[in-house]
Amino acid sequence: MRTVRRDGTAPPDLGTELVGIPAGADLELDLRLEAVMEGVLVTGQVRGPLAGQCVRCLEDLESEIEVDLQELFVYPERSEQDDDDELREIVDEYIDLEPALRDAVVLALPFQPVCRPDCPGLCPQCGQRLADEPGHRHEEQDPRWEALRVLAHQGELAQQGDEGGPDGVAEDEKES
Repeated sequence: MRTVRRDGTAPPDLGTELVGIPAGADLELDLRLEAVMEGVLVTGQVRGPLAGQCVRCLEDLESEIEVDLQELFVYPERSEQDDDDELREIVDEYIDLEPALRDAVVLALPFQPVCRPDCPGLCPQCGQRLADEPGHRHEEQDPRWEALRVLAHQGELAQQGDEGGPDGVAEDEKES
């Protein structure tokens, strides 16, 4: 068994469209390498910065992520015996940790990242961020009352027409 602590940089596209570890970010790897019959078992943790966007309010979010990693890397002669494509091989006595790292990190990412658990999101009518303005509201009119509102508006226009024309003089006063 061998314990290894390494610092490295994150490869590109280590995440999803909404959240992930930025390319080139510093990663800390604390790994344990164990020789087993089939090859080398790698276990440990990976830590790094997490950046993304809240799915509710679209604000940028930043935090840290720590992911557990466990992968078996098999010797080349073992992989020839098993026709399983999911096996990761030791090539020229080296282990390519990137695919295993990518799998572990992407599976550990939140499916819908939020800036805080109680994030209220955006106003569906105007797009205002509700966390910035907690009392935000809009005057909503029930569409079932729209016809009555139109009739009332027409009644107001008719009353204005009876009281006077555009010059403010009533129609029966104009005749005299």
